[in-house]
Amino acid sequence: MAIDINALLEDLVAETEVVVAMLAPLEDASWDLPTPAVGWAIRDQVSHLAYFDEAALLSLRDPEQFRADAAALSVYGDSFPDEIAKRYRDVAPAKLLAWFKDARAAMVASFAGVDARHRLRWYGPDMSAASSLTARLMETWAHGVDIADTLEIAVLASNRLRHIAHLGYNTRSFSYSLHDRGVPEVPVRVELLAPDGSTWNFGPDGASEVVRASALEFCLVVTQRRNLADTEIVLSGEAASEWMHIAQAYAGAPGPGREAKSSDAKKGGPQ
Repeated sequence: MAIDINALLEDLVAETEVVVAMLAPLEDASWDLPTPAVGWAIRDQVSHLAYFDEAALLSLRDPEQFRADAAALSVYGDSFPDEIAKRYRDVAPAKLLAWFKDARAAMVASFAGVDARHRLRWYGPDMSAASSLTARLMETWAHGVDIADTLEIAVLASNRLRHIAHLGYNTRSFSYSLHDRGVPEVPVRVELLAPDGSTWNFGPDGASEVVRASALEFCLVVTQRRNLADTEIVLSGEAASEWMHIAQAYAGAPGPGREAKSSDAKKGGPQ
């Protein structure tokens, strides 16, 4: 099925509005509140989103300049997102919010009508325009979760999570490669309860290894915003369990994840 790039952009805009709604009423001091991402305040979450929106736009408009900029960041190795965060810690909150809004609007406008299959350079392998936008949506949601957790705002589920859930399923092999492990040959099926009450299925019918979860909890785990032990995810089989313990839908070095809050050591284990 062909991907509707403009429908994907509409979902990205909607997810952007969720984040902006949390940020707009904040007093300046709140932008320095520490988030669950160790070493990062709310301001760092926002500068990260704005910077990589501009990077995605640059990759579309001027791939050679993007390549030069990416090469310059390579000297920092896997810690380059932290280096970027440091660069913008003196920027006033109002300017950070305006930067994020402007960068996102420019990116959305430029990607409108682009062929979903158009290849773009990125910090790892090249990706399609559709994959680039899906990654931006995933990052917006995941960093929005960090902001919501910091402000003690409930994380609400929407059917936009389908983009993130699909990405989470498709990055199973990537998660193993981050840990220098071979991917088990046994297939894993994912069965998710969607926010609208329907079921989203990924993977082959009849697979003996299955991940059963709400779409929200699955997305929280694959973006490493919740520890598996703090969810009600049900895992059938060793391969399903192993994957969920290392799942990572975003690029970069292996993430540290979140510490478990639950004292129930069996929760999240194989069932």
